[in-house]
Amino acid sequence: MSNLIFVALGGSIGAVFRYLISIFMIQVFGSSFPFGTLMVNVIGSFLMGVIYALGEASQVSPEIKALVGVGLLGALTTFSTFSNETLLLMQQGAWLKAFTNIALNLCLCLFMVYLGQQLVFSRI
Repeated sequence: MSNLIFVALGGSIGAVFRYLISIFMIQVFGSSFPFGTLMVNVIGSFLMGVIYALGEASQVSPEIKALVGVGLLGALTTFSTFSNETLLLMQQGAWLKAFTNIALNLCLCLFMVYLGQQLVFSRI
């Protein structure tokens, strides 16, 4: 049960960071390109790599993994998890699985965004 509290706390922090970073990037670069999303994905992916590596070296407690790895980074971006899982597949030599993961995530997620939009737009 305590891990749920850590995930919730990290999630609230990650959501606030995502919002602040997105607003900052719009102020700096404008809104013609999703720089905010790109920035949170890049930052989140880097931090996921750090947390994963520290966890593998047994230098991170399960509570910190829940707080940062699942909560904070999960709310900041799920792209970090996708990136970490894909890199692990590559490091294991599972290249077909890695590229399948990339293709499916990109294609299916883009299609689902389109499908969701069309479902809503068709009812308006």
